[in-house]
Amino acid sequence: MSPFGLIPSDVSLNVALAICAIAFVSGTARGFSGFGSALIFMPLASSIAAPRLVAALLLIIDFVAAMPLVPNAWKHADRQATAIMVLGALVGVPIGTYFLSVLDPVTTRWIISGFVAALMALLLSGWRYRGKDHATLSIGIGGLSGFCSGLAQTGGPPIVGYWLGRPISFTVARANIVLFFGASDFFSVVSYFFTGLITADSIKFSLVVGPVYAIGVWFGASLFGKASERVFRAICYALIAAAVIAGLPILDGVLRGR
Repeated sequence: MSPFGLIPSDVSLNVALAICAIAFVSGTARGFSGFGSALIFMPLASSIAAPRLVAALLLIIDFVAAMPLVPNAWKHADRQATAIMVLGALVGVPIGTYFLSVLDPVTTRWIISGFVAALMALLLSGWRYRGKDHATLSIGIGGLSGFCSGLAQTGGPPIVGYWLGRPISFTVARANIVLFFGASDFFSVVSYFFTGLITADSIKFSLVVGPVYAIGVWFGASLFGKASERVFRAICYALIAAAVIAGLPILDGVLRGR
């Protein structure tokens, strides 16, 4: 089958190529840090294609391409702590998916941009949670991340902001993040399917974009371990900051000349 038959009718060849390029960059971020794909992919891809299409597309390709990262993450993660957060995602994902199906794209982007901007300010302030781990707190963070994943596949900031602030090695933090999103993506696939967000177009298009994204994930994973912990954290924070800037609807309007 020709790749042209896999591209949705309302997506031009140039747009499809641009989405593939975005997928490679976002996949590299995902493979290296364990998150970041949506923070790059969603703001850029949704500016040139329908947000519902690109959200479902990202979910499909990330779910498939990131699965090879899970076995290694299972070895190094704090599985008990991660499981508690997964309980929150089980509730948050369906709620976020519902809002994606009823809200207009601009409102959705304002919600995500506002939340990420607040989190970035918190991270840059240097504040860290030094108290004991509580099941209620972990479930709440997992639920918030699940909500953001269901809404726009941007569930990284709550989880990353929490794990990078904990007194644990960045190897364990990365493993926790990867393991959490393995479970969260599964919940999202089920939720998107039953709300009709996963369509034939998104599945077919994933056969074009998916391999490019997978190469990016592999490339990013090969880079992990070659950077210091300080560089690792700096890259994660830079990705969050980029999401705030790229996701602003006002900026999008300026770029489109409105």
